[in-house]
Amino acid sequence: MKAKVHITLKTGVLDPQGKAIEKSLDHLGFTGVGEVRQGKVIEIELAETDEAKARDAVDAMCRKLLANTVIENYAIELS
Repeated sequence: MKAKVHITLKTGVLDPQGKAIEKSLDHLGFTGVGEVRQGKVIEIELAETDEAKARDAVDAMCRKLLANTVIENYAIELS
C-alpha cells in the first residue's frame, strides 16, 4: 500500500515561501493570482494491507515525526 501525506501550514501561520512564490508569479506576469500557500508531500510505501491499520500507522508517523502539529495540518491519502 502507498500513502501520500500532504502537509500544509495552518491558517494564520505566516508562509514566507508562499509569499515569495506569490510575488515571483506576479513579477513573471501571472495576474489574478491570490494568496499562495506552499506545503510538502511525503510518499511512503507500506507493507500493511489493512487500510485502517495503515492509516493509523501513518497518522502516528505524522504526529511523531512528519508534521509539526503546532503549526501544520496534514491529510493522509492511501492507495
